[in-house]
Amino acid sequence: MTLKERLNNDFKEAMKNKDKIRKDTINFVRAAIKQVEVDTREELDDSAIAQILAKQVKMRKDALADFEAGGRQDMLDQYTAEIEVLQEYMPRQLTHEEIMQMVKEVAEELSIEAGSGKAAMGKLMGPVMARVKGVAEGNTVKEIVNRFLD
Repeated sequence: MTLKERLNNDFKEAMKNKDKIRKDTINFVRAAIKQVEVDTREELDDSAIAQILAKQVKMRKDALADFEAGGRQDMLDQYTAEIEVLQEYMPRQLTHEEIMQMVKEVAEELSIEAGSGKAAMGKLMGPVMARVKGVAEGNTVKEIVNRFLD
């Protein structure tokens, strides 16, 4: 079953169960997928849909800080619940240790030494991000690369 089919089936199930947050969240994702398909005039595969899911999660995580600062506990709870729903459809995310191992491997391939400073940041970030695309957040990777280079 493709990710798109799974989203459609889960949307129907959420409607039957009257699970408003799940239904609305899946509906937002389905709309985002449909928009990209209309814009590009091609059907998206699971990896492209996973990128849309990652973008939706990032958008909600970025908004959490604003809601917390504004004292909007209701929105904080809603977005947290939406993030949980979205993460069910995403591939397993890499742990910090797995990302650090990948950073070390890429650094070794590029002859970049640990502790070589911020100058090597650009050289290292691009290749690492290419390897972890879809299974790690950019901010997490940046933090780990910084720690490696410091």
